[in-house]
Amino acid sequence: MSTRKPLLPDVARRTAAWCGVLLLVAGVGAVAVWLSVTLKTAVTPVLLALLGTALLGPVQRWLTAHGVNRSVAAGLTCAALVAVVGGAGYIVVTALVDSGDQIVQSLKDAAQWVIDHFDIEGVANVDDLADNAKGLVEKFGASAAGGLLSGISLIGSLVTTSVLALLLTFFFLRDSDRAAHLAHSVAPRGTGDLVEAMGRRAFEAVEGFMRGTTFIALIDALCITVGLLILRVPGAAGLGALVFVGAYIPYLGAFISGAVAVLVALADRGIVIALWVLGVVVAVQVLEGHVLQPVIQSRTVQMHPAMIMIALTAGASVAGLLGMLLAVPLCAAAVGVIGELRKGYAAGGEGPEVSDRS
Repeated sequence: MSTRKPLLPDVARRTAAWCGVLLLVAGVGAVAVWLSVTLKTAVTPVLLALLGTALLGPVQRWLTAHGVNRSVAAGLTCAALVAVVGGAGYIVVTALVDSGDQIVQSLKDAAQWVIDHFDIEGVANVDDLADNAKGLVEKFGASAAGGLLSGISLIGSLVTTSVLALLLTFFFLRDSDRAAHLAHSVAPRGTGDLVEAMGRRAFEAVEGFMRGTTFIALIDALCITVGLLILRVPGAAGLGALVFVGAYIPYLGAFISGAVAVLVALADRGIVIALWVLGVVVAVQVLEGHVLQPVIQSRTVQMHPAMIMIALTAGASVAGLLGMLLAVPLCAAAVGVIGELRKGYAAGGEGPEVSDRS
């Protein structure tokens, strides 16, 4: 008996199958993004709590390993988080406020220097631009004043989100040992080990990113601040604080903070000092890219710079600055999950080995 010949060749059928998978994944991702944006009041504290848990997990594990009760260890860790974040925030804000006017004036002088020395035609001087901006602010001052209640509501929402994220961080730290049991409970039959391994790998990627980025940001800020102090650039502390904050947005944050430092040096100390500052910024970036990141983040998921830039763009389009801050760790977690799936597939469909640690 003759068999029917397939209507489409094997290559076309495989391509169609992959297209169907890609469409399904894209649809699920689009629904997930839509739900996250719609439920951002609830989703944002959870994501922030996961980042806080990833950053503070080693501290909490160290305390529990030395006999401290899990609840007490989680409470002490959260208290340390409040103290560190509050102290760092106070230092950063104070530095930026103290040197903010000087930095703004230096940027204004640098812009005027560029206009004067490059003979840019048709561009008003910086004072005119500042006056126009002031007039624009005054023009819309009534509407801005009318939005005072909205501003108060925004502050209340930020405070609520921060408190909820802190409480969730406490519960995530305290009950982290139950995560493996939860993975086996919600996973389909026979896939508990795979789901647990994917969860562990995703969390390890986020944990490594948070720890590594914080340490690298601190080193970058210290090195650049010391260089600016040696070169006697005004507002060195504020510029160093800007470098530290900007380091949490890969590539883009370092570029913006470095450009601001160079422009401030150009306006206040001249082109020679500005070139020295540029050399310091480039040297620190080279140190970060070729020494710090390979050493500090060697055990985390390594992502191509193009993937990071795409993630930053997508995060900014979805949730603005918060999206840019969350985009890279979420992308790192996704890459870790994909890596575990590939490992399980390469092993012949069997789940990857899972360690006994909780």
